[in-house]
Amino acid sequence: MRWENLTADPAGGPARDAALFSADTVTTRTFDTPEFRGITFHEVRARSIVNRVPGASRMPFEWTVNPYRGCSHACVYCFARKTHSYLDLDTGLGFDSQIVVKVNAPELLRRQLASPRWHGEHIAMGTNVDCYQRAEGRYRLMPGIIAALRDHANPFSILTKGTLVLRDLDLLKQASEVTDVGISVSVGFTDTELWRTVEPGTPAPERRLDVVRTLTDHGIGCGVLMAPVIPFLGDHPAQLRATVQAVAASGATSVTPLVLHLRPGAREWFMAWLEHHHPYLVRRYERLYAEGAYAPKWYQRRITRQVHELAQEYGIGPARAGMPRRITLPEPAAAPAPAAQAPTAPGPTQLTLL
Repeated sequence: MRWENLTADPAGGPARDAALFSADTVTTRTFDTPEFRGITFHEVRARSIVNRVPGASRMPFEWTVNPYRGCSHACVYCFARKTHSYLDLDTGLGFDSQIVVKVNAPELLRRQLASPRWHGEHIAMGTNVDCYQRAEGRYRLMPGIIAALRDHANPFSILTKGTLVLRDLDLLKQASEVTDVGISVSVGFTDTELWRTVEPGTPAPERRLDVVRTLTDHGIGCGVLMAPVIPFLGDHPAQLRATVQAVAASGATSVTPLVLHLRPGAREWFMAWLEHHHPYLVRRYERLYAEGAYAPKWYQRRITRQVHELAQEYGIGPARAGMPRRITLPEPAAAPAPAAQAPTAPGPTQLTLL
């Protein structure tokens, strides 16, 4: 396993040629408890925790904090799988079961926020792997992270599939009194059978919507990232309607659909899963994603239009500037897209949040 080959961003961190953590700081642990059986934790002391998003990224924010690498949610489509290969770790089962824990994340973040080089920019969390995955129940890194952001009145957002975020409800309320706090919960579909096979380590969709309801009841607006919409498995009009209806019933402030994208690392793992569970769809996926990681624009626009029309029907809308997440997302295309070929007019850009 390689630890020294990862380098830090110069903003708020060590020099560019310094490793994020060195091998002599790594402690490997396993826990023989039902929730952690089969999972190995690599505890490291990171040298930098605030990361700059690459300029070429489609992310609508510039800075992130990721206290974990790898994710026991085991979502077969997770785009972050490729990052495990940087440590010579497997991007399939290894990504699901070999979890890197940056145990000093809260203290490091507090130090970096106090640096004169830091100017209080928005920090996004949960956009690589989930900061409220099962490991957080043991390591409890997020309370210290949120407290540091609160104490520095630094705006932040959290995207999660985890119900554990409710443990930190009081801290989130305190932070929201002094800065902009945005919470989004990821619920791409409410189909139980699909959830059990494609997101086996996550709480059920209805439990995630309970999180939205609870946060809203406590005065913290919460949007839903309807992601991913999975072609041919979760995109039937009746499925989209059921999901948007459930999102509306939860009291979500917004719903924003994102179609499945398949980057290298995730693509191979997802296609192997598809071959096993839905072999009749393999050729259709090969055609749909023939041009790369993203579905064709005409397909993205169609899903976006359908979801936004349903959202309007049920009284909710896409995330917009000023809403709780504080991230501006693209507006849907006004005109319907042709069914057989991609339109020539520019349309909304697919974001890479999941």
